[in-house]
Amino acid sequence: MTVLPDWLLRHTAVVEPFEGDSAYGPVYGAPVTVRCLADDERRRVRDSKGDEVVSEITLYMEPGARCPAGSQVTVNGRTTTVITFRIRDGGGLPTPDHVEVVCR
Repeated sequence: MTVLPDWLLRHTAVVEPFEGDSAYGPVYGAPVTVRCLADDERRRVRDSKGDEVVSEITLYMEPGARCPAGSQVTVNGRTTTVITFRIRDGGGLPTPDHVEVVCR
């Protein structure tokens, strides 16, 4: 398996994984710090429901990172919400396997 090179993972993100909703609002898991590459680019993406929304930042993390939609992520001093995430696995091809996290 080929993964993203260490020299690309220049940022750190604190991820609070979305666990579900309660009577008092969203419930998040314990914060986890992960290394990532932060790409500040505004673009239109589709959320998990298929609706078009605007993403402000995309994070590229090592395989196995857990960032379900609705999670809170703090990177570069700002806190944002995960719109969707994608597991990028080359299936054995020499491509950099990673998790792509698209945030508001």
